[in-house]
Amino acid sequence: MNARFPAPGEPRRWRPTPLIGGAAAVHASALAALAVSPATWPWAAGGVIASHLALTAAGLWPRSALLGHNWTTLPEPAGGRIAITIDDGPDSDVTPRVLDLLDAHRARATFFCIGERARRHPRIVEAIVARGHAVENHSQRHRHNFSLQGPGALQREIDAAQTTLGEIAGTRPLFFRAPAGLRNPFLEPVLCGLGLHLASWTRRGFDTRTGDAALVARRLLDGIAARDILLVHDGHAARDAHGAPVVLAALDTVLRAAAEKGLQTVTLREAIV
Repeated sequence: MNARFPAPGEPRRWRPTPLIGGAAAVHASALAALAVSPATWPWAAGGVIASHLALTAAGLWPRSALLGHNWTTLPEPAGGRIAITIDDGPDSDVTPRVLDLLDAHRARATFFCIGERARRHPRIVEAIVARGHAVENHSQRHRHNFSLQGPGALQREIDAAQTTLGEIAGTRPLFFRAPAGLRNPFLEPVLCGLGLHLASWTRRGFDTRTGDAALVARRLLDGIAARDILLVHDGHAARDAHGAPVVLAALDTVLRAAAEKGLQTVTLREAIV
């Protein structure tokens, strides 16, 4: 790992990023200005609003590191390795077929699982681990309002998934991926306390929205190189005109192309150096 960031798994001290520190300074300055001269309230309010807009924009950018450490690529040295990450499962229909496909290519992947889904399909989670893949934390319920929650709610949601996935998979997750990649400034302190690292992606295929597997594969393969983290989905998978989950054909194409380029697939855990 980069010397600045400890390896996942152990609680670490939270340090505010420059953006968060700057926003806090703006708030403090606004209060100080109002205490001296209440007539400055328009300027004070404007500064506070601008800082909130900046924080919101950073949270809406999944690959941003403005709110905290974020794995958008594998750490160096990559050694010709890429990571396939698979979100929103387990799914009783799609996940077993994805596992068979990975076996056929002798590929390993990281599954960001939803706690409630894992409770419904524990045997699938066990199969993910037994077949050499990693299970990581994608929240307990995958709520659409995840990024709007305060620190207490985030702590409960993420810790519940830690417990659920740890019990079923046999190992507690080391990585967390926010639902839809959206977050707020309260997330990083929670992850620090739980010893989790945020992981997003280098590129994604939008395979929950696009019913064209070839297009999904092109998005994932455009400029593919060592250290890339690719995102596909076994849960909420879009279907093609014949009703097949597009992730299957798209992932098959990606894995064939990666092999031709000499790229080896590893889990995020295996990338920790």
